[in-house]
Amino acid sequence: MSTFSALLRNYELNAAYDEMVQPDGTVREHYYPLAEYLQKLPPEEMRLRKQASDLSFLHQGITFTVYGRDEGIEKIFPHDLLPRIVQRAEWQQLERGLAQRIVALNLFLKDIYHEGKILKDKVVPREMIYTCKHFRRQMMHLDIRRDVYITVVGTDLIRGADGRYMVLEDNLRVPSGASYMLTSRQVMKRIFPDLFQACGVLPVDHYPQALLSTLRALAPDGRPDPTIVLLTPGVYNSAYFEHTYLARQMGIELVEGRDLVVHDNIVYMRTTEGLNRVDVIYRRIDDDFIDPLAFRPDSALGVVGLFNAYRDGNVTLANALGNGIADDKAVYAYVPRIIRYYLGEDPILDNVDTYICSEEGSRQYVVENLDKLVVKAVGESGGYGMLIGPHSTREQQEEFRRKILEDPRNYIAQPTIQLSQAPCYIDGNVEARHIDLRPYVLYDGSKVTVVPGGLTRVALRKGSLVVNSSQGGGSKDTWVLHD
Repeated sequence: MSTFSALLRNYELNAAYDEMVQPDGTVREHYYPLAEYLQKLPPEEMRLRKQASDLSFLHQGITFTVYGRDEGIEKIFPHDLLPRIVQRAEWQQLERGLAQRIVALNLFLKDIYHEGKILKDKVVPREMIYTCKHFRRQMMHLDIRRDVYITVVGTDLIRGADGRYMVLEDNLRVPSGASYMLTSRQVMKRIFPDLFQACGVLPVDHYPQALLSTLRALAPDGRPDPTIVLLTPGVYNSAYFEHTYLARQMGIELVEGRDLVVHDNIVYMRTTEGLNRVDVIYRRIDDDFIDPLAFRPDSALGVVGLFNAYRDGNVTLANALGNGIADDKAVYAYVPRIIRYYLGEDPILDNVDTYICSEEGSRQYVVENLDKLVVKAVGESGGYGMLIGPHSTREQQEEFRRKILEDPRNYIAQPTIQLSQAPCYIDGNVEARHIDLRPYVLYDGSKVTVVPGGLTRVALRKGSLVVNSSQGGGSKDTWVLHD
């Protein structure tokens, strides 16, 4: 393939796997249409399309909230104009691995909250489960609809230097980002209609209806035409745009805790015409805040008595309460064993090697090698509570050394992996930036749905490995090809 020398004059290859360019400088075959298109597009036209893209995001109000910043809490979501392109065969392998993972983790959660066989067989340490801050004793021996603990998961995938995909972490408490996947696709189809059609890209637009169908399947017995709502913490939540967007796309009501009331263990929604029964709640509120009677008594976000209605089977919560155990970054290290235990299969997708700091040998290695490792707090998300060793200062390393020794259960560490890189449109040039991938997986107890695409997150700062929007990252559209 052509080297596209003019296009790639500022494009730097390094030790990371490059999604578009091979080590010899030639363009990979499935990226050829994009490279050829960019080669022919005048720079001024590209600049105008980038401007049109940014304006579209601005006018749609596609935002996220950054906490702890002085410049204001709401920002337009950064979007890169160049798509990430994935071959169909590669995607099919990812689908199989993601389906295997959600089924195994669902069986794991059911077991943890019922018989605990995996703990009795010492496959996963009992202490690790019961010291997890997301373990909910209120869920013990509670039967839930179709035994589905995980309705939707956004699994973060990375690609190592050898080109292999690995699971970086599982996000299955209240996973976010699907709205950015959908809006990014809408913008790209308008900005590059001819390129989009020429490439033959699989659609993602059906995600809201697939999610709605999954939620309907989880309605309590005897509710053939269930009422489904999306429960949001409110306008100040970082993902509020997503809450409003998904509710609108699914055609369901967006509600806050104050909009719901429980009578005789049945949940109702306040409307101008009176109370309407609610059957399924797609919750975007953390466990702790869902019901002040059952969890945090100071919560003003949840619904008084909701847990009793849930326990009686009169309403379904998706995702289920207590599934943060499988979201714990220390439990993550055991997922390959969990898959083998419940399914009798080897994992299709590998984990990243993980050091569990509550284990003495691992802890000693971690505190002596903080400059080489990525350290993460087990219950944090969004890039918070994390140290990237090679990019950290001595002071930061000393701070994390102290934190690890004070509370080893709260930390894990992983090797610093050079995330794969992909072409991005940066200040008028095509430059490489590091990326990961968050596909969205749905499960209703009998069927797994993996939307062909997902959210590709980009570390927009040159050399950075942090892709979280809260830490200077952005996103790009993910094109899975028909062939």
